[in-house]
Amino acid sequence: MNDIEVLVIEDDVRVADVHCRFLEKIEGFTVIARANTGEEAIDWLQSFSPHLILLDVFLPDILGVDLIDKINELSPTSSIILITAATEAHIVQKAYLKNVMDYILKPFTFDQLKESIEKFRYKHLLLQKNEKFTQEKIQYLWPKATLTIPQDTPLLPKGIDSTTMNHVINYLSTMEDGSTAELLGRNIGVSRSTARRYLEFLVTQKQAYTELTYGTVGRPERRYFISK
Repeated sequence: MNDIEVLVIEDDVRVADVHCRFLEKIEGFTVIARANTGEEAIDWLQSFSPHLILLDVFLPDILGVDLIDKINELSPTSSIILITAATEAHIVQKAYLKNVMDYILKPFTFDQLKESIEKFRYKHLLLQKNEKFTQEKIQYLWPKATLTIPQDTPLLPKGIDSTTMNHVINYLSTMEDGSTAELLGRNIGVSRSTARRYLEFLVTQKQAYTELTYGTVGRPERRYFISK
């Protein structure tokens, strides 16, 4: 089987060297190109489509999370692992909503990268097989959310389902500045009224709380925050 081809997008030459040295220790992966800027990355992606991209956030000419849309346009089959020092909520949120495969914080260890790489390899090989999928294999591709509704939450009322509720909880947990019902609905794919229904239910269960934010014009905005 051919090696899995990797593109490293990292502006720090020393860190890029670390990526490459680590990947040399993992059998079956080959770094076929390195880019120090978003522009260089785009040039490479116009020539080939790597299986995997290791992407930094803070590039000289663009944020890595803002480069993802262009990556998906030029190389839609490439998977992305973000390796970055960025911990800002809006950056993590963008990465999550853009279906980044993994998010590794710098400084990181070889074992951390190896675990992420091996998970990617297994998913990659699964998707290459032309066979029916078992529930176990499907669950590996779409693992259950790490944040779930607590066991002592009462029976959900009519119109509230656990799957959507977990999406709401996961999204709200990434929003340091809270979220309006409209913003939540837009980002998880439900109507504003549906989003508000779920948010208000969380408030009644004391899993979320609200604050009124006053802008320069118009009515105050009701924002929801996950309870700590």
